[in-house]
Amino acid sequence: MSRFNARYQGFITLVFRLILGGVLVVAGAIKAFSPSDAASAVAAYKILPNQIAHILGYALPWLELAIGLLLIIGVSVRFAAITGGIVMVLFIAAIISVWARGLLIDCGCFGGGGAIDPSKAAAVHRTYFLEILRDAGLALSAIYLYFFPYGRFGIEKLSLNNEEQ
Repeated sequence: MSRFNARYQGFITLVFRLILGGVLVVAGAIKAFSPSDAASAVAAYKILPNQIAHILGYALPWLELAIGLLLIIGVSVRFAAITGGIVMVLFIAAIISVWARGLLIDCGCFGGGGAIDPSKAAAVHRTYFLEILRDAGLALSAIYLYFFPYGRFGIEKLSLNNEEQ
């Protein structure tokens, strides 16, 4: 396995940067253009006091955009990976919390959010499971990026190569 990673590490890092960064940019961009919906989606989780949830809902899209852009262009990859991984773990914890409390909401991960009709409970529970799996995969990619931040087409790697010469 280590030979595989040594041979393809630059490509794997690039793929994980683009996947995690792309998901964060798309999610952040969608929510950034409808900030009140993003704030309502965070409040629907009923974890934080309403005012704090709304502030977080307004700030979260911009955080996602910033992390995603850093990953895509390959700057401060370790920092962006740690931050992105923490965000994914927090998303997983929030979804588990909602699921355990029996709340039926749209996660608001890619816009929207809020309460869902109780007649769709089975579909919502299946969606929670899939969202947890998705975010767990993204968190695992963030861990990989922490340990192997220098991949192909990353600005950070280019600057390291220039310093060595």
